[in-house]
Amino acid sequence: MARHCWIGTRKGLIKVAQANDQSWSLSPPNFAGEPVTCVLPADSLGVMYAALNLGHFGPKLHRSRDGGRSWEECTAPAFPKSGKEADEAKSVNLIWIMEYGANGALLAGTVPAGLFRSNDQGDSWEFLQSLNNMPGSTEWFGGGFDEPGLHSIQVDSRDQQRLTIAISCGGVWYSEDNGGNWVNKAQGMRAEYLPPEQAGNVNSQDPHRLLSCPADQDRLWVQHHNGIFRFDESAGTWQEIENVKPSGFGFALAVHPTDKDAAWFVPAIKDECRIPVDNRLVVNRTRDGGKSFEALGEGLPQEHSYDLIYRHCLEVDEDGETLMMGSTSGNLWASPNAGDNWSCLATNLADVYCVRFGH
Repeated sequence: MARHCWIGTRKGLIKVAQANDQSWSLSPPNFAGEPVTCVLPADSLGVMYAALNLGHFGPKLHRSRDGGRSWEECTAPAFPKSGKEADEAKSVNLIWIMEYGANGALLAGTVPAGLFRSNDQGDSWEFLQSLNNMPGSTEWFGGGFDEPGLHSIQVDSRDQQRLTIAISCGGVWYSEDNGGNWVNKAQGMRAEYLPPEQAGNVNSQDPHRLLSCPADQDRLWVQHHNGIFRFDESAGTWQEIENVKPSGFGFALAVHPTDKDAAWFVPAIKDECRIPVDNRLVVNRTRDGGKSFEALGEGLPQEHSYDLIYRHCLEVDEDGETLMMGSTSGNLWASPNAGDNWSCLATNLADVYCVRFGH
């Protein structure tokens, strides 16, 4: 089946398709002029989804049953109203991530931080209040946004009742019963932006992106505000990967589908600056579980680069070799060889918000 990739941008959703000669072509945009914050490629039933952020009009959700040729609006997740003043004022500002869960359910993570589930392809939504009811949730706070946001959802393919989610800033949470109950899973992380005595507070960590290795889901990786962290179920705690050059800071993360020791990151200067180190864009790759890294820059701008790669804008295909990456400067790159070299597919897109391979 032909390989393609969906690119969500501030001005629409673009399909990038690969021809038999391995060249890539870009489609005209779906939702032209509208910010597409999240895309979920088609499931086994052939349904895909795109989330839009229409500002004053709020987030909108659309689905397609024909590979993105046509779209219909469906219901966007919303916080329930309880009559309490605080709840009445709370509304979903952004649909940040969508994944497929147990029994084909649709899962969505939002800003403010909330986890939602739909069992009818987006016609209606259940708010998983159990997560927000955890005592630690009172310590969550905003990172890049004013409010905390749920941006990563991992569903264990061995047992789809097992969910792991990440919140910025709210740590990592784990459920064994499809979201009925939760435990914090951020032990070992460090937040240097907090007072020293609070740096290990598991409820206030800022993971930027969390992914598991599909072939060994006891291995988790996190790109954190303070660097790169690795989790092994046998250890039961996160290990910080230190002395990463040119920087351990970044947002994006991709994990090899079959090799738990292989992952990719995009380093940057953190906090107020948020640009590539020395204005040189590279992708850091490890193939030994974080013991060493290669800074891969062939085909990427090596001077005068201001490209920031958001947390959902670096993706590896199921072959473990093909990578796609989009930036805040509207640049789009592909690599056919695990990042050894890159080709630029576009230089004048709007800000890229998300990248997802489909088949």
